[in-house]
Order: sequence, then C-alpha cells, then structure tokens
Amino acid sequence: MRSAVTVSLTASAVLAGGLFAGQAQAATPAPSITAPGGFVMNNGTGTTLYGKAADTRRSTGSTTKIMTAKVVLSQPNLNLDAKVTIQKAYSDYIVAKNASSARLIVGDKVTVRQLLYGLMLPSGCDAAYALADKFGTGTTRDARVKSFIGKMNDEARRLGLRNTHFDSFDGIGGGQNYSTPRDLTKIASSAMKNSTFRTVVKTKSTQQKVTTKSGGYRYMSWTNTNKLLSTYSGAIGVKTGSGPQAKYCLVFAATRGTKTVIGTVLASPSEANRAAVRVCIFLLMPSCLSLGLAIRASRAMT
Repeated sequence: MRSAVTVSLTASAVLAGGLFAGQAQAATPAPSITAPGGFVMNNGTGTTLYGKAADTRRSTGSTTKIMTAKVVLSQPNLNLDAKVTIQKAYSDYIVAKNASSARLIVGDKVTVRQLLYGLMLPSGCDAAYALADKFGTGTTRDARVKSFIGKMNDEARRLGLRNTHFDSFDGIGGGQNYSTPRDLTKIASSAMKNSTFRTVVKTKSTQQKVTTKSGGYRYMSWTNTNKLLSTYSGAIGVKTGSGPQAKYCLVFAATRGTKTVIGTVLASPSEANRAAVRVCIFLLMPSCLSLGLAIRASRAMT
C-alpha cells in the first residue's frame, strides 16, 4: 500500500515561567495535534514534553519494524556481516500482502547489516521476514517466525511496556499488533542507544553490493521513506508507518546541540489531510531563548 504523510513540528521554545526557574519568560503557544495520539520527550532526561492520548493503544503499521531491528541488534554475538540467502517465501509474502518491499531477489546472499537497511529505509517487509527467519529458533520457518515475534514481546516486557503487543514482524498483523505513542517512543529511545541502529535510521539513501545466486554481484539502492531527514537539518530518524488500521504514523527524533527530542505520532487521519502536528518542544538550547522550526515530511510507504 502506498501512502503519504506530512508532519509539521512548530516549536516556539521560549523558556516559560515556572518551567525553568530563573530563566527568561515569554508566552508559549498551547500545543496542539490533529492526530488522535502523540507523545514527545527529552531523550536525555526522559522528561515528557507533550502528550495526547499517549497511553491509548493503536495499530502501529511499519513503525513495528523499530522493534524488529532492536531484537536483531540485541542478539548475542551478532555478526552483522553474516549472509542470509533470500528465499522465495519472502517474495511470495510481499505479493500476498501487497506489502512494501526492499525488492530482495530470490537466491541473493544479503548480509544482516544490509537487511537492516532494507528493513528501515524502504520499509521492506521482505527484509523483515528474512530477519525473523534468521534470528528466530525452530526447525520450520513458521516456528522461527513465531519465536522471533515472541522475542519482540519479551523485549517489550523487559522495557516495562504494558500497552504494547506484537503479532507480526512488520506491522501486518492479525489485529493484535499495537502500541501507544509513549511506548513506541520508549522503544525507539532504547533502540537509538545502539550505534548501528542510529547509523541506519539517519541514512537518507544507500547503495548496497549483494552477492547473486550465481556468485556475481548486484547493487541494491534504497531511499529512506522518512523525508524528515531531507527537510530538517537535525533530524536523526526514526521510522514511518501506515496501514488500513494504523493510518499514518511517524516516530521521529531530532537533535539541537547536545539536546535530542524523540516522539511518536499515531493514527494521523488521512492522506488528503496530511496529519499536522504542532508541539511545543523545549530543546533547552542555552544560546537561544526562542527556537522556531518547521519540519515537513512527505513520504510513501506501507
């Protein structure tokens, strides 16, 4: 499914009275959000900066893949250069689900690192399937996939998330794939502690050399669906998502100086309306009393 979302973050980060004692004071516009659910926090301190229905469970679409990547990267003795042979089942799945694809070719040998790029940039459900098959345990593919999804839920519990559950490796689930703006933000914040994850999700585009079935090579070119990376200097991730139930979603992160904010918008209403988010974000820039930033992200993905 192809879709588009526009996200605008307008921050007038004037240090308001009562919020930062002894600092300059000025009127701060009230935060507003058109999407049903959203949450923003200071990634360094965990302080909540904005919330709307932050703990309401909603379908997550392809933002689910943040947890997919996190589980892969948490595997003990992980070899990012280990090669995975692309199976016909992965491409058949894409066709059956009409899902977003990294355009992986059956028989090619693709490294785990490359699969992570295919997962997070073009939002490849085929890459997600390959990773679940690789890092799940069991004697059959179905068993391995079930095991991998179990690891996703185990990780959610480890993070103390009570409003998150996964029934798929890519967000195309059976109705039991959900999270909340707060929980997804916490998942992304935890994932961003991993240097490989940070490198992948801030990449605008990449060309990867993969080994073909015949022993030759081909180049795979992937562009990030997160257009925030191209429209705002300071954006460092994280992941887009959409779907019939999820509508239009975005997990985002941005840095100013040493300060980073991270947040989530879920269930933005429609492609025509292009979900608009207005949030007062306090980036705590010591050199500025006010900060205005306009971020417009347009993207197409599943």
